[in-house]
Amino acid sequence: MAQEIELKLALPVRQAPCLRQHPLLAGSQPVKRCIRNIYLDTPDQQLRQHRIALRRRQLGPTWLLTVKTSGNAEAGLSRRQEWEYPQSPDRLDFTPIDSAPLRTLLETLAPQLQLAFRTDFVRTAWAIRHDGAHIELALDQGYIRTRNRRAPIHEVELELLDGPESGLASLATRLQQTLSLAPLTPSKAARGFALLNGL
Repeated sequence: MAQEIELKLALPVRQAPCLRQHPLLAGSQPVKRCIRNIYLDTPDQQLRQHRIALRRRQLGPTWLLTVKTSGNAEAGLSRRQEWEYPQSPDRLDFTPIDSAPLRTLLETLAPQLQLAFRTDFVRTAWAIRHDGAHIELALDQGYIRTRNRRAPIHEVELELLDGPESGLASLATRLQQTLSLAPLTPSKAARGFALLNGL
């Protein structure tokens, strides 16, 4: 289990080129990946009610199973517990999860789990150092999709890889000097369930 600490920021579509050319990214070579996520839940959304997100992520030929708890989020900054490990898309094995109550809940609900919604986006990521912190800055562009609805994804994620957490806020402040970035508290999972439920 790891703790995920990240800051999410909404970015206007027209400002994506300005972000890519920002001086803070000048020394870092971006990595671009197409990411496909399938979120699972029971028909009555029991995982959502427990504030748990379960997804399968495809990165090229590799599939990962990810479990995230809600943790806490404020003004775009979130701290969550996260388990992520390779697993083929035809399996649901929760053995690597070292929280017994969480593992038991997932195993109990496993027979009822089905597709809830998908996210498909292109992630362009830069690894940078700022104020003593090692941070991944990712620009995500794509869509959240349910069976008959879709909503755009156009956001920046600043994920702390190591170093002081204050580096995230400091980097966001620097970026906001020239870009119209706004805190984005709801996760992609939360926005997916809102879309699924017509909210």
